Amino acid sequence: MQPIEGTQCSVCGDALQGSFTAPISQLTLGNGEPGPHCELCRRIDPPYVKATAYGSYEGGLRELIHLLKYNQVRPAANVLGRMLADAIEDLQPLFADREVLVVPVPLHRRKLRERGFNQAEVIARAALKLKRDARLRLNASLVERCRETQAQIGLTRHQRRENIRGAFVVSNRQELFGREILVVDDVFTTGTTVSECARVLRRAGASNVYVATVAHTLKVESQHMLQPLEPEAKLTMAAAG
Repeated sequence: MQPIEGTQCSVCGDALQGSFTAPISQLTLGNGEPGPHCELCRRIDPPYVKATAYGSYEGGLRELIHLLKYNQVRPAANVLGRMLADAIEDLQPLFADREVLVVPVPLHRRKLRERGFNQAEVIARAALKLKRDARLRLNASLVERCRETQAQIGLTRHQRRENIRGAFVVSNRQELFGREILVVDDVFTTGTTVSECARVLRRAGASNVYVATVAHTLKVESQHMLQPLEPEAKLTMAAAG
């Protein structure tokens, strides 16, 4: 269960194929903006500033997440929390010098009753105990899952986006207006769920939204995608699928 290595998209964190070996923080595009970008993030601006993850969703890391989610092995949350804390470390230089609200992706109340806990929340709590950063404050009730959705497994990117759209609502707009938000979850698959959360938060008045997950399902993009699009070619902000 090693951290993700190699060049990644500086926005969504997906893997990029190529010979680049410098850390992402040292890679910049010709116009001075952080880079590189994958094809999807070049075409559609995600509603979050940057998404990062500890490792690839495979092997032992996948098994550990499943132990927590499906077998209720609660001690696994402490190990996953350490990994999430490492992922958050990548985002901290981007945070303003003020409080950042940490928002776990919520479960629908029926799913929460069945499982007994929200895995994103327990992992986030474990991570924040390790971080001890006064700027990070957990708010597990700021976003609610108002509509039950079908499982995302097996759905196409478009189907996932349609399935999750309208599933989240902000419970307290005054709490988040003008604030920076860190959305956390266990796995970033296609980014549909965290993107919908980020979209709802931005519409409710959040200034910036960041995403940190324990694992990321990596999809290697080809090296030619490292070149930026011209600004006018970008689409307006929309949720990444």
